[in-house]
Amino acid sequence: MRVSEQDQARIAAAIVEAERSTSGEIFCVLARRAAGWQDVALAWAAAAALILPLGLIPLGFDAAWFPGMGENWEAAHTAARDVTIGRTLAAYGIAQAAVFLAVLLALQLPGLRRIMVPGPLRRARVHRAAMEQFLAHGIHVTEQRTGVLIYAALEEHVVEVVADRGIYSRVDPAIWSEVIEQLARRLKQGRAGDGFVEAVSRCGAVLAEHFPPGARNPDELPNHLIQL
Repeated sequence: MRVSEQDQARIAAAIVEAERSTSGEIFCVLARRAAGWQDVALAWAAAAALILPLGLIPLGFDAAWFPGMGENWEAAHTAARDVTIGRTLAAYGIAQAAVFLAVLLALQLPGLRRIMVPGPLRRARVHRAAMEQFLAHGIHVTEQRTGVLIYAALEEHVVEVVADRGIYSRVDPAIWSEVIEQLARRLKQGRAGDGFVEAVSRCGAVLAEHFPPGARNPDELPNHLIQL
C-alpha cells in the first residue's frame, strides 16, 4: 500500500493545521515492513524439519519411497542391512531438507509470515522500529520535548504512537490507544490517507489542550508523511 500524492498533500496540510494550535510537533511514518523476519522463518523451518518427518515413521517410512533408493541385491546379509540403514537415513535426511525448504519458502509470503510470528514479538519489533525512527528524526530533541510520532507498519499490521516525555506525564495513555485503533481500522480498509489525517487531527487536538502555542511557535520537524 502506497499513499498517493494527493493523500500525502492532505496529511501534510493536516499536520500544518494541527500544529498551528499547539507547541507540539507531529511526525508520521508509514513503513512497508518494520523488521526483517528471516530469523523467525529459519526457526520455524528448522523446527518443522525436525518434527514433521517423525510422523512418517509410524507409516512405515522406507528408503524405497524415494525413486532410486530402494533395495538391490547384496552379496551378504550384514552388508545388506548396513546399506539399508544407510539408505533409510539418507532418505530421512532428504525428507527433512524438503520440509525445511518448503516451510522456509512458504514463510516468504507476508500474510503467512505475519500469522506465524508470535504477537508479542511482532509488537516488540514494531515498537523498536518506531523508537529508531523517533530518535533518527530528532523527535526527542524538540524545544519543549513535545514531539509525537505516529508510526504504522503495514506487513505487521501494527500501529504505534510514541510521545516524548514532556507529553506522557500530562496526557492519558488511553487517548493514544484511541488514535491507534482508529488508524489501524482505516489501514485495514485500505484508507491510509484518511487514517493519518484523522490521527493527526486527534493528536493535534490533544496537544492543543495541554500544550498551547507560545509567543514563538517554530516548526521543528518535517510536515510530510515519511514512507519506508
